[in-house]
Amino acid sequence: MMQTCPLCASRDTRHYHRDARRDYRQCARCELVFVPPASRLAPAAERAVYDQHRNSPDDPGYRRFLSRLFDPLRECLPPGARGLDFGAGPGPTLSVMFEEAGHPMAIYDPFYAPDRAVLERRYDFITATEVVEHLFEPGRELERLAAMLPAGGWLGLMTKRVASREAFAGWHYILDPTHVVFFSEASFAWLAGHLGMSVEFPAADVALLQKR
Repeated sequence: MMQTCPLCASRDTRHYHRDARRDYRQCARCELVFVPPASRLAPAAERAVYDQHRNSPDDPGYRRFLSRLFDPLRECLPPGARGLDFGAGPGPTLSVMFEEAGHPMAIYDPFYAPDRAVLERRYDFITATEVVEHLFEPGRELERLAAMLPAGGWLGLMTKRVASREAFAGWHYILDPTHVVFFSEASFAWLAGHLGMSVEFPAADVALLQKR
């Protein structure tokens, strides 16, 4: 069956890997690896996985984890820049870190902070940490986020990247049933070109895109 890439909408996709639970395909255009729709969890099952997360701004280890994106992005921002943490989860923390650094923040999460009014505003920067791998329609979602930024605005993403087919086969990241799309550097390069943005990779698992 033909499978359309959920990032770039190309129909040129091919078998990439299969494990005991799911098939994985790769797009020939943007190199995104993705799980076909039939293997996605239903919303209730998806939320049940997220409800097990115990992230908190009081956890110094979690703050250190987020600092991989926080530190390089903060260096790019002017004082008082306003941000949105998209996919903040049950224990918003990155937004707290930016608030502490003087940046007013809004948060959005489809399960835990579902006020869609925040998606009608514009922001100087938007963050999504450990989010894009969960998106059923990453192309549409990331286009919408980019449209909320002015020229010069930043989109900061954190997700583990595909390195090779061999590494993918033994990768713990694919064991999470809520992870349905997997970006490589080539995928981010395609995305940046598509959105009219530049991209850099300042730390492990981090991609910073700036709108031209």
